[in-house]
Amino acid sequence: MQTFLLILSLALGLQQLPSSIHVEGEEFHVQGIALDRQEECLYCSFTSAFFKTDLNGEIIASVTGINGHLGALTWDPEGRKVYASLEFKDDAIGAGISRTLGKNTYSRSQTEFCIAVIDVDRINGMDVPADSVMTLVRVEDAIRDYLAEVEVDGKTFEHRYACSGIDGITIGPEFGKRRKDRRCLYVAYGIYGDVDRTDNDYNVILCYDLENLRKPVHKYFVFTGNTTWGVQNLAYDSHTDKLFLAVYRGRKESYPNYSLYSIDMSQTPRRAPLDNVPYQKGKVDQVVLSDSGLCDSATGIHGWQFEWGSTGFCPLGDGLYYISHSGVADGSNYCNAVLYRWNGSPEQAFDQVIR
Repeated sequence: MQTFLLILSLALGLQQLPSSIHVEGEEFHVQGIALDRQEECLYCSFTSAFFKTDLNGEIIASVTGINGHLGALTWDPEGRKVYASLEFKDDAIGAGISRTLGKNTYSRSQTEFCIAVIDVDRINGMDVPADSVMTLVRVEDAIRDYLAEVEVDGKTFEHRYACSGIDGITIGPEFGKRRKDRRCLYVAYGIYGDVDRTDNDYNVILCYDLENLRKPVHKYFVFTGNTTWGVQNLAYDSHTDKLFLAVYRGRKESYPNYSLYSIDMSQTPRRAPLDNVPYQKGKVDQVVLSDSGLCDSATGIHGWQFEWGSTGFCPLGDGLYYISHSGVADGSNYCNAVLYRWNGSPEQAFDQVIR
């Protein structure tokens, strides 16, 4: 009886969710969103700022002045923490953020990529200092790959696997049909989308035990073809048992360059070599895209040409999602978190919920 009442209360709660939540940002565009059902609030990252809003979109608490790239978000209701990707780096994006904030830029040796664990219950006002509510865990794999130089077809390139840092992040189960009780944190690389190199057609996803973030337990590669900046938002959805990968479309004409991909979590990862990555010797852990969405006949790659999701993709359970529609109005960035329902069709995948 208690289980039935819990399911009923959740269902009623879902019915009460607004069809959209509009949040006004600042200098930078929205990077990720996460919904806290217990507190009835939305968390948003706007690159250099973290906002807590009510369901009307009013900002009720904030962490600001972050001299870095605060990216995608994921919410852990059990630990009441938000997990986010956070980059401090020397490339054009990192330098641009620092210049806009009027702060010092980072050198190559100062570059860091971190998992930010945000204690949201300690954010009790506006402009709270980041170091008072965030714990940072360095992502050493990404730092090493970013700093590395590699040779491809006789040319020297910076950044192994074209790693530009990290961005997409989500909590989900382990891969495989026979799963353990381990809860995992998945962190996706950013990938430079250069069209003149062949080693940047895989996306890279690190898998951590959520209870131990010191080092990943797996490093997965998934062949998507070219993307621009890799996985912007990574989201596990229990309703479909999929990982969704929302990206900026790639630019290589040989690929379909979808904006949304999915991975079935029921699959067993395999060990196999990487194609067109000559410096990677031997086999690595790989997962494959699901057969959902459109299928490109030339490459066999599946995905969707869905307009939204790269700036915020938040599954709610039971087939509902808040998906960010981002934009600029009167010189200020905004996030409009719009409620969608899964339909699974190859052409669209989601229907907007109008209330």
